[in-house]
Amino acid sequence: MEVSVLNIQGQDTGRKVVLNDAVYGIEPNDHAIYLDVRLFLANQRQGTAKSKERSEISGSTRKLGRQKGGGGARRGDINSPVLVGGARVFGPQPRDYGFKLNQKVRRLARKSALAYKAQENAIVVVEDFTFDAPKTKSFIEVIKNLKVDGKKALFVLPGADKVVYLSARNLEKVNVMAASALNTYKVLDADVLVLTEGALTVVDQNLNK
Repeated sequence: MEVSVLNIQGQDTGRKVVLNDAVYGIEPNDHAIYLDVRLFLANQRQGTAKSKERSEISGSTRKLGRQKGGGGARRGDINSPVLVGGARVFGPQPRDYGFKLNQKVRRLARKSALAYKAQENAIVVVEDFTFDAPKTKSFIEVIKNLKVDGKKALFVLPGADKVVYLSARNLEKVNVMAASALNTYKVLDADVLVLTEGALTVVDQNLNK
């Protein structure tokens, strides 16, 4: 699949790039996408919920009532879960919600997400660019020139570029990330994928190891 390369003025440079069929031309695997998105969302969870168990409550350990004959549930000290202000039984503990997913499955998921974008003609290739200083107005001009304004756009750069990132940070529907950090969730969440020429090379290298 050939795609024309544009400059940041939105003009055709006359050059074309061929999207690698091993990445953008595969048959998408929906189950791999499901697993990778589920892993991404699980890793966003803090997992810091915590309640105190019986041994962690501050209080006397004196047994308050008789073992039998009281007419109610047996209980021990004031930290008992059956009493108001007592401990919680089997409460939440800090945990990691992530799970193991093989690298091959994760690569397949990213390829599948990119293949979907290629099928939808939602990939724009632009020359490598940067700005002299962070300026949101400059980035808005680029978006308008590429005719992706009003859409949720994901700009993928060859590497981390703080100037470009800061220029786009305040824009609601725009995300900027390095090609090495590209993930299935972000690709699918975007309406249009804007790849620089350098980013294309990095994505090919990362997904065809």
